[in-house]
Amino acid sequence: MRRSPRVILVTGGAGFIGSHVVRRFVNAYPDRHIINLDKLTYAGNLANLKDVQEKPNYHFVHADICDAQAVKEVFGRWQPEAVVHLAAESHVDRSIEAPDAFLQTNVMGTATLMNVALEFWRGHFEGRLFYHISTDEVYGSLGNSGYFHEESPYDPQSPYSASKAASDHLVRAYGNTYGLPYIISNCSNNYGPYQFPEKLIPLCIHNLTQRKPLPVYGTGENVRDWLYVEDHARAIELLLEKGQEGQTYLIGGRNEWRNLDLVRKLCRLYDALNPFGHKDSETLITFVKDRPGHDVRYAINPSKVEKELGWRPSVHMEEGLRRTLQWYLDNEAWLNAVVSGAYREYYSRMYERR
Repeated sequence: MRRSPRVILVTGGAGFIGSHVVRRFVNAYPDRHIINLDKLTYAGNLANLKDVQEKPNYHFVHADICDAQAVKEVFGRWQPEAVVHLAAESHVDRSIEAPDAFLQTNVMGTATLMNVALEFWRGHFEGRLFYHISTDEVYGSLGNSGYFHEESPYDPQSPYSASKAASDHLVRAYGNTYGLPYIISNCSNNYGPYQFPEKLIPLCIHNLTQRKPLPVYGTGENVRDWLYVEDHARAIELLLEKGQEGQTYLIGGRNEWRNLDLVRKLCRLYDALNPFGHKDSETLITFVKDRPGHDVRYAINPSKVEKELGWRPSVHMEEGLRRTLQWYLDNEAWLNAVVSGAYREYYSRMYERR
């Protein structure tokens, strides 16, 4: 089955992964309308999409996915045929400090979107799709061997992963109960340009430029599977077009790194670029108290999406890290605006005056 939705609603399209998806869709499908619905919380940044904001097929809506009336207005005006649901609270540390926001956005927000989709699509499901993007963290922690796959049992270990697990279950329940056409994908850790600097890689890059400590939890032994964000966006595009309804797909890079090794690699790449003459960046690595419930290892077996759709990660880790590091060094103004909070003024300048 191949879908060609004329109107695609992307939630959270001003965020890190969302902005890469929106950009890809806007540029690849000039004959389709791409609607970006984003609440613009701390991690949503319209400056991420400056290069497409004037394109005639791109439309931004400032709204909260938990606001049923606002979502209904978007559906009533634009009549989207597909929803690519990326809007979420996503930082584990924040979920430990303030779990309620994660329950509200990730669980109730997903339910609100599906309720509105059902209201507008009921009786006309053909060609419609609710595509829910999730995380590998719903599966908990692996030992030293083995991989997550589509049949792995759920075992979330943080408020963040529990809220995403709950939303995954809700999507499947709506499919089984109401016939809502859906796809779910669970992805490994993403990295690349435009990522908010609370996550490991951009945080370390920012701290490197400031010669600040590079915090590593525990002893740095925790292992993650990493994927360059543009490879994830490409997988999302393929699944939207060709993925089988009612199916789950795991998207991973087959690219496992210990946190400590990753930070050391970043230090070496940074010193090799030598933007400020530094050659000793590894001395900035600082071990900090481990966070509660810290999963030991994530690793994904992406065979299903590889076999069904021919998708493969295309960017090797060293090349991806080099691109990412160079992007942050070349876009110091973006990084400084995000760190200072000044990026939020961009929305006021660009939209509130209109």
